[in-house]
Amino acid sequence: MPLIETEEAARRLARAIASDLSLYNEEKIIQGIRADNLFDALTEEVEEGRALYRSRVSPSLYSKNFYDRALIDILVKSKGHVPSKLW
Repeated sequence: MPLIETEEAARRLARAIASDLSLYNEEKIIQGIRADNLFDALTEEVEEGRALYRSRVSPSLYSKNFYDRALIDILVKSKGHVPSKLW
């Protein structure tokens, strides 16, 4: 499979992976936000997604942190309603 070479496609892939993480780990995400240990609680899942993302995009796009941004947008920002010490 050819590597993704455009920023738009790389962003879409990053958001799709983050959305899957959110869909399949909803309770873990909520508990992680409440306990202020979200990324510790999801280390395995996040790293699995990161490996998939890295394998699909060109190195120059990987270094632009689209995956990390998607994680924040989808796993954190979308859960602003969850009680947390962070907000």
